[in-house]
Amino acid sequence: MDIVGNLWLGFSVAASPLNLLFALIGALLGTLIGVLPGVGPLATIAMLLPITFNLDPTGALIMLAGIYYGAQYGGSTTAILVNLPGEATSVVTCLDGYQMARRGRAGPALAIAALGSFFAGCVATLVIAFAARPLAELALAFGPAEYFSLVVLGLVTSVVLANGSLLKAVAMTLLGLMLGLVGTDVTTGTLRFTFGIPELSDGIGFVIVAMGIFGVAEIILNLEQREEREIFVNKVSHLYPTKDDLRRSWKPVLRGTALGSALGILPGGGALLASFAAYTLEKKISKHPEQFGKGAIEGVAAPESANNAGAQTSFIPMLTLGIPGNAVMAMMIGAMMIQGIAPGPQVMTQKPELFWGLIASMWIGNLMLVVLNLPLIGMWIRLLSVPYRLLFPAILVFIAIGVFSLSNSAFDCLLLALFGLLGYACVKLAFEPAPLILGFILGPIMEEYLRRAMLLSRGDPMTFLYSPLSAFFLAMSILLMILVVLPAIKSKREETFVE
Repeated sequence: MDIVGNLWLGFSVAASPLNLLFALIGALLGTLIGVLPGVGPLATIAMLLPITFNLDPTGALIMLAGIYYGAQYGGSTTAILVNLPGEATSVVTCLDGYQMARRGRAGPALAIAALGSFFAGCVATLVIAFAARPLAELALAFGPAEYFSLVVLGLVTSVVLANGSLLKAVAMTLLGLMLGLVGTDVTTGTLRFTFGIPELSDGIGFVIVAMGIFGVAEIILNLEQREEREIFVNKVSHLYPTKDDLRRSWKPVLRGTALGSALGILPGGGALLASFAAYTLEKKISKHPEQFGKGAIEGVAAPESANNAGAQTSFIPMLTLGIPGNAVMAMMIGAMMIQGIAPGPQVMTQKPELFWGLIASMWIGNLMLVVLNLPLIGMWIRLLSVPYRLLFPAILVFIAIGVFSLSNSAFDCLLLALFGLLGYACVKLAFEPAPLILGFILGPIMEEYLRRAMLLSRGDPMTFLYSPLSAFFLAMSILLMILVVLPAIKSKREETFVE
């Protein structure tokens, strides 16, 4: 069977000593930044992008992927012990995980979260392996018109699934598209939107935008937060769950895994959506819904499984279609472009060792996480007591060094500061920044396919409707926009953002 041969190739690549080291570094870093509130995978991956210049592409992507799904593990530790989600996807875990910790049952809560995440990660990796080839083969049949319409659908979906005001989400996407146009026009060689500044002739670097919007802005926001934390250091005992815990958890883990695997493929934060959906489902079908919010272990097992499955299946559109489903996947595409790899279905055929090596590394990374995390819980607890005011100067210096090293330009550091202020202003004004980074990444891709399609059709705009697949993607985009402006859905979006 072809899938077996491909996975064998993947494991032979992922199991090399150097790639195992990269997977271990990614898993540990991911857990660390998941544990430390205020240092998310988005900012961490943005900070590490300059380092990947001189790394092997496969090893670099394995490490960055490990940071992403490792952060889902780490986020549950702070959610359970401190009632402070290290990751947005762990918000739901706070509801019951923290109550379990207050009762002296932090150990079983942490163990179920880790084991559920491990199972979900393994299943989600299988889903990626089986879904990748059919999707990539379908994508190879795409022409410029189909790709343009698919990118439009990806942007619209990210806008629709963003929290808060629809108008603000559209504005952030358009701002990202405009920033992507800055620089030299590839076709004509003319400068666009550089305003006479020679440093902008090559465009604005993706690393600068990402680090500013998510790294510097995150630091400023976290300096506003109070640092008093109630940590249950002395109550993490009896780590292993009881038979009753396992009996009550295995069905929620299965349901959360299935839900997360399906929703993770959706653009715009499928892992976050999956964790909320899994918790809601468990509460609705439970015979004792009144226990939820008071320490029900199902309220930990289901969302933790769902968010880990969702985090990993979000790699599917990125790997097979070259379309990032969320801001972290946009970072991954940025890392591929830095290495000179064009994202899309051709990666599977042109670089099979990278494609299947990355997929196989997710199994290895998940195993590392479950083996390492439970024994290291004591160390993570101690790290939680480190004040953020002692951490942020080092993070800021690291960001500045990373940006300066790109082209040894002080102008890049100035841009970094400006985008940091922009990111801070966006959050304070309730503009979600994730659509901006998606627009910035997808804008140049969309422009390229638009031009190709128009050239091939000799300027006929109807070419996007002649292809059934292209017309379908455009129709879906219009339908989604119509649905989201309906009063009921619009008010629900804004209520969710306020909460």
